[in-house]
Amino acid sequence: MINLTAKQICAVVNGELFASSSFQDFTVSEVITDSRTFFGGQNVAFFALTGPVFNGHNYIAQLRKKGVQLFIISDKNFIDDKANYILVKDTGLALQQLATYNRNQFSQPVIGITGSNGKTIVKEWLYDLLSAELKIVRSPKSYNSQVGVPLSALLLDAQYELALLEAGISEPGEMQKLAPIVQPNIGILSNIGDAHQENFQSKKEKLNEKLQLFVDAKKLVFCLDRPYSKPIAKFCLGNNIEPINWSFENDEATIQFKSKAAANHTKIEAKTRNKSYSFQIPFTDESALENACHCFATIVALEKIPDVFLERFSKLEPIAMRLEIKQGINNCLLINDYYNSDLNSLGIALSVLKQQAAQSHLHKHVILSDIHQTGIETAELYSKVNQLLQEWGINKLTGIGEALYKHQYIFQMESEFYSDRNEFEKHFIRSNYSSSAILLKGARQFAFEQISALLQQKAHQTVLEINLNALIHNLNSFRKLLRPETKIMVMVKAFSYGNGDVEIARLLQHQNVDYLAVAVADEGVQLRNAGITIPIVVMNPEHDSFQNIIDFNLEPNIYSTQLLHQFAKVVAEFGLCNFPIHVKIDTGMNRLGLKTEKEIDELISFVKSNKHLKIQSVFSHLAGSDDPELDDFTHEQFTRFAHLSKQIETAFDYKVDKHILNSAGIERFTDHQMDMVRLGIGLYGISQTGLQLQQISTLKTTVSQVKTVNAGETVGYNRKGKTRQQSRVAVVPMGYADGINRRLGNGLGSAFVNGQEARMIGNICMDMLMLDVTNLKVSPGDKVEIFGPDISISKLAQLLETIPYEILTGISQRVKRVYLQE
Repeated sequence: MINLTAKQICAVVNGELFASSSFQDFTVSEVITDSRTFFGGQNVAFFALTGPVFNGHNYIAQLRKKGVQLFIISDKNFIDDKANYILVKDTGLALQQLATYNRNQFSQPVIGITGSNGKTIVKEWLYDLLSAELKIVRSPKSYNSQVGVPLSALLLDAQYELALLEAGISEPGEMQKLAPIVQPNIGILSNIGDAHQENFQSKKEKLNEKLQLFVDAKKLVFCLDRPYSKPIAKFCLGNNIEPINWSFENDEATIQFKSKAAANHTKIEAKTRNKSYSFQIPFTDESALENACHCFATIVALEKIPDVFLERFSKLEPIAMRLEIKQGINNCLLINDYYNSDLNSLGIALSVLKQQAAQSHLHKHVILSDIHQTGIETAELYSKVNQLLQEWGINKLTGIGEALYKHQYIFQMESEFYSDRNEFEKHFIRSNYSSSAILLKGARQFAFEQISALLQQKAHQTVLEINLNALIHNLNSFRKLLRPETKIMVMVKAFSYGNGDVEIARLLQHQNVDYLAVAVADEGVQLRNAGITIPIVVMNPEHDSFQNIIDFNLEPNIYSTQLLHQFAKVVAEFGLCNFPIHVKIDTGMNRLGLKTEKEIDELISFVKSNKHLKIQSVFSHLAGSDDPELDDFTHEQFTRFAHLSKQIETAFDYKVDKHILNSAGIERFTDHQMDMVRLGIGLYGISQTGLQLQQISTLKTTVSQVKTVNAGETVGYNRKGKTRQQSRVAVVPMGYADGINRRLGNGLGSAFVNGQEARMIGNICMDMLMLDVTNLKVSPGDKVEIFGPDISISKLAQLLETIPYEILTGISQRVKRVYLQE
């Protein structure tokens, strides 16, 4: 952990200190870069990072109120006498300089991990394998970016005996900045895949970029069976690095592996330095096998005796890569984080808890296990935990584990303690948990998933998983196409295109979008009741909804002169002035909107003479922005909108925002972004131009039963699914009541099971469908993907000759939504 004074930091980053009149030099023990995840504390330094769509300087005043005393800035216009400032040319570079300095004070071994996939799992498995022998510090979560790596390196100090640091890149030139921060003694190159390939001309270029992390390493762990192994071997030779390579095929490798998969585990034999070792892992997939081999090879690279660790491989567990946010019992919100348990990851999880609880007005309850392997004396550790919980305003703590039980006297809040999880379960009373946001934060050996099962709102096994990090990626992908000043309105109508409105809206509010848009007022009311405070536009307001629009501070779309007069009358009855409205112009879609100059003139005349209304924006909707064959018509719409909107814009002495671009329009007609854009289906991962978006939704369930069906028998209603040979059929608890289109039955549609697609057989039922799994290893309980990373929504839409919107919005609300966030 960093332990430098303000003046020392100033010297390290080559900055200029502007101290307040009351300044006394003090020791900084924490560095932050995100104002949204900080809610108070002392001895904190804030780096005001800047980027294409954000500027950390704008949050200095807010952070001063929370107690931050030191700010590292690059804009001298923010300097005043209310705090202390270090002025630098580039705050991002300054953060990296400080992290490099801290790394240079750390003399113990550092293992640096990079690659396209598996970095975080390898890091976490190494921690599980080695932490009984060594005091280890590791990157929190998947902190492997240009900001995450420096923040991870700032955690290093003399109490630790080993560091595990991830480093990820997405563009050329980034690894050169990260390499001096990590400076690994031992490197691990997990693999080279397609992730972030869009920014590199070839995989060879990406490989060379990643290898820059290991230029000064002493050893490098990598697989010899990959097509890119020769350039890695050449790199090792040219930089005097000892290759710790492994292989299933090459007898010349440092380590030779053999494997045999069984029903629920894989047996592995390893041979190295004329010694043989046998162990097994509780997984059968190829990626887990590769990750386990990297871990074994790293143990060899560390010159540890492998025999000590063999049994531990059998106890490796799946790594929950992201926080899970789901509905709990009695109006509770459940936040599951089984990732790891240490002070750093606890702080990250508490920021999510604070955000979720504040927006739903829920009590904040933390269920926490003992924290192991911190290198801090136990009483001091839990004093720090107590301080952390107080700073985040936690209402109640449930501690589970012998150490927490023994040190319960430290905690200054409502609390209860149990010696182990079984003791907690014995005393569990369902009614004691209500209207709370509950964070489950436990080390993996405490098996908190069993506590989660007690607290989770029961639903059938079909779930729609929403990857909130993918949504953020998509939002930022569109932001990169826009000018910094262009506002973004995000469409969250129709249950956020089937993905769940409240959670999506919370995230978008946290990401500082400018507006949300809903279809009807009831949707807006639900968001307001959930704590959403940013402006919300109602696209289809009705006369009966005017009361709610006013009561809940919603903003209506005015699409006709009749609606204009009706709404103005109600606003006048409430005695309100300058109530914001949004005026829709019909430029050729021929749906809602004012179409003629006469209607526009009437609107202008009425609003100018009416003190109760104010035009916030004027907009139109493109009919064919996704179809190049309709581009001439789209440009006609642009011309028509420019003409009619100018009439409104010039008629008033205040700013009226203009917007016409939807998701496809943002991608294809960026020059027409005007003052604002409306982002819809693109946010959810559907691109019209090949923009590198991520599908955010995975519809998944499990196999209920597998049965043998003889040749000539039929499957399902109306005997449509006839088998030509003896077949194995998997019954899946998902049907048209869940939103599965019946046309996918009888072989048109398929699902992804155990690494392969299985065709749907027979008619789809209300609550079930059947899969032909004749040639697959499938058992009850196996996971089934209807769409997700292996079957895209776009592919499904093509099969059904429809659009992705219909697929997403058709998923029934009885399907439980589970939100994942790193």
